[in-house]
Amino acid sequence: MTTETILIVALSGRMLAASAERAGYCPLVVDCFADDDTLALSGAVEKLPSAFTYGFDERSLSDALHAIMSKAGVGPTSNPLIVLGAGFECEPEVIAALSREFRLCACDASVVSRSKDPAVLFPLLRDLGIVHPETRLDPPAAATEPWLSKRIGGSGGTHIFRYDARRKVRPNRYYQREVSGELISATSLIGSDGQAFAFTRSWLSPSDRHPFRFGGITGHVELDEDIEARIVDACVSLAPALALKGLVSFDFIVVGDEPHLIEVNPRPGASLDILDDASGTLFKAHLAAFTENEAVELLSREWRPHPQAAAYVYADRGELTVPDVAWPEWVSDRPPPGRVIPPHAPVVTVRALAEDPDTAEQVCRVRTREIADVLYQSSENQGKRPDECK
Repeated sequence: MTTETILIVALSGRMLAASAERAGYCPLVVDCFADDDTLALSGAVEKLPSAFTYGFDERSLSDALHAIMSKAGVGPTSNPLIVLGAGFECEPEVIAALSREFRLCACDASVVSRSKDPAVLFPLLRDLGIVHPETRLDPPAAATEPWLSKRIGGSGGTHIFRYDARRKVRPNRYYQREVSGELISATSLIGSDGQAFAFTRSWLSPSDRHPFRFGGITGHVELDEDIEARIVDACVSLAPALALKGLVSFDFIVVGDEPHLIEVNPRPGASLDILDDASGTLFKAHLAAFTENEAVELLSREWRPHPQAAAYVYADRGELTVPDVAWPEWVSDRPPPGRVIPPHAPVVTVRALAEDPDTAEQVCRVRTREIADVLYQSSENQGKRPDECK
C-alpha cells in the first residue's frame, strides 16, 4: 500500500479523491466546492469557485496547486502525479501547461482538443463508419425535424437545448439531430496492453430550463450481445484514431438495436463512482495506463465491483440553505452547513448498492426524493412558496 501524494483537479474532486484514497494514495485536491467529504478524504484542498463558471485559469490553478503542495509538505522538485477530471474540455492549453510542471496521468492537450472538437470528431466517425446522429456546425435551415444545440466542450446535459430557429444563435455551439433511445455509456480502460470495458445506463432529470439535465447512472449493466459488440467495435476503432489513454467514456444512444455515438469524454467520468471497487482498482488502473504496461492486466486481476447507482439531488424547490444535517453514509459531495445553493443547482450525490443494477437505480431514485424532503423541511428552508416547487 502506497502513501504517495497525488494531485487531483476537477470541477468536483470528491469522486477522484475517494477512489485515490481507496487505492492508498493521499489526494491533494483543487476543485470548485471543497465539500466536507472532499476535505475529509484529502491531505489538502484548495477551492477555486470561479472555475465552475469561467473554467480553470492557468495562473490561478498553478498557484492553487503549489499552495496545496506546500500545505502537504510536498517539495516543488518532487514531480508529483496529477489526475484530471471534468473541467478541461474547453481548456487544452491549461492541460499543456500542467504537463510541463507535473507528471500528467491524463490524456494530453491535443487528444482532448480532438476528442471534443465536433469539426474533428464527427468527420472521423464518418470515416471510420461509426454510426452517429447527423451533426453540423451551422444551424440547420428550415428544420422540419427536431435538432439539438450543444455547447462545444459541454458536460452534464445542462448545455443542451432543442434548437429553435426563432431564437438568437448562441456562440460556440454545434447542432445534432435529436434521436430517442436508451442512454448507454461504455467506460473503457485503454492501456498499452489492450482495452477493457464496462457498461452503464444513465437517466435524465429534466427541468423547465434544462430538459437534458443529467439525473443519474447505474451499472455495471448487461447489454444485448449484438449491441455490446457494436459498441465495442466502435470504441476499439476510435481509441487509436484519437490516441486515447486511461479511463475514457464513450456515450451512446441506443435506438432499437443500433447504438449511435454522441460524445467522447477523454477522462474519468461519473461512472467511476459506481464502477470502482473497495480497493480503488479503477484509479490504480488509470494511473497504470500512463505509468506502466499492465493496466488492463491489473484490472482483470483485481477489479471486483458491485451493482451500484448514483444520482444528483437538485435544488428544484427554490434556493436552498444547507442545514446542519447528519448525512446518511450513502450521500456524497456534502456541502458545509450554511452554504446557499441556487435554484436548480446540484446539492449532493446519493448512491445505492444492491444485488442488481435495476434495484440499485430504484433505490437511488427514492433516495433523491428522501434527501430533498429532508433539506427542504429543515428550519432553514421552511416557507418555500408553492410556485418554487417545480
